[in-house]
Amino acid sequence: MNAKIFRSVRVSALGVTAVMLGVLLADGVAHAEEQSVEATTATGEKVRLFPNGRWEFANPQKAEVQRQAAQAELDRERASQGGFFGLGRRLYEGDKDFNRGTLNPKMR
Repeated sequence: MNAKIFRSVRVSALGVTAVMLGVLLADGVAHAEEQSVEATTATGEKVRLFPNGRWEFANPQKAEVQRQAAQAELDRERASQGGFFGLGRRLYEGDKDFNRGTLNPKMR
């Protein structure tokens, strides 16, 4: 009887600990995204610096153009072929080897 109680207390304590850890991690990630530092470049442009190393223009029009360019690069990266877990050559659309198929002469 005591072993059952101890097991259920241990399981519930692990569950509570896991939930608390998850909440703390989620709060830390959300809080880190919120914090940004306003800075000025050498050319006088106002920018926002984020803790993850990313930056963007403080001017909303320039920031939107920058976000669109970043999204286009991300889409290009997602459409590429190769690069097994970050290793090896990545092939982008327009490369002569992109989507070439097999090199086996029997299969051509």
